[in-house]
Amino acid sequence: MKDLVQDANFDCSSTGFALQAMDSSHVSLIHMQLRSDGFEHFRCDRNLSMGVSLNNMAKILKCMGSDDILTMKAEDQGDSVTFMFEAANQERISDFELKLMDIDSEQLGIPDTEYAATIKMPSTEFARICKDLSTIGDTVLIGVTKDGVRFSTQGDIGSANVTLRQHNNVDRPEENVVIDMQEPVALTFALRYLNSFAKATPLASQVLVSMSKELPVVVKYQMGDIGHISYYLAPKIEDDEEMEGDNA
Repeated sequence: MKDLVQDANFDCSSTGFALQAMDSSHVSLIHMQLRSDGFEHFRCDRNLSMGVSLNNMAKILKCMGSDDILTMKAEDQGDSVTFMFEAANQERISDFELKLMDIDSEQLGIPDTEYAATIKMPSTEFARICKDLSTIGDTVLIGVTKDGVRFSTQGDIGSANVTLRQHNNVDRPEENVVIDMQEPVALTFALRYLNSFAKATPLASQVLVSMSKELPVVVKYQMGDIGHISYYLAPKIEDDEEMEGDNA
C-alpha cells in the first residue's frame, strides 16, 4: 500500500480493522478489511482510529522474521502503537513503538455494483502480464469478450497483446481462469498503478478483476478467511472521447 498512499488511518472496532485511502492524485483507492475472527487473538474495547505513516510502518515490519508472531497494541488515548515480534521458539522478543499521527480522512461509501465482467485468474499471471506489458507501453487496454480476456498495449518500440482463455484445472484450482461476463467491456488503465496493485500477489493465489464501462476497475485479493484488500482505479479517457463529450 505504501507505494500508493503515504499516511492512512487504521480504523479498529470489535469486528476487526479496516483501512480506506486514496492516492495523492485521487486516481486510485485502497480498501482493506481484516476480520477479528481471522486473528488468533483480537480485542478492541472501543472504536479507535490509528493514523500511521505506511512507509514507517513498513520499515518496522521489515524487522520481523517470517515465522514470528506479531502482536499490535495501542492505548485508548495513546500517541503510539507497539509492534511486538516473538520468534516461534520464544527465544527472541522484539518491541517497536511507532508514533501515531492525526490524519484527516473521509470514508467514501463504496456502493455494491453489478459489474459487466469479472475475471478470476491466478494472481501471479496478472502480475506477470502487467510487468511484461509495462516494458512496452504505459497503459493497458483490458477487453473482455466471450472468447476470453485480452490485455493490449502500445508504445514507441511496438505493441503487445496477451489473451487468456477461460479454463478449469481440477487438480490445481489456483490456476483457473473464470470469466463471468454480462456484456463485453474494454477499458484502458495506467500500468504503473496496476503494477503497484500486483505487489499484493503473495497474499492470494487468485485475483478478481471487475469492470464496467465508465466505472473504476476493482482488483481484489481475498486473504483466506481473514479478509481482503481491494484496489480501485479510474479508467483513462482518451482525448478524442473527452472532446466528443464536450461537444455533446
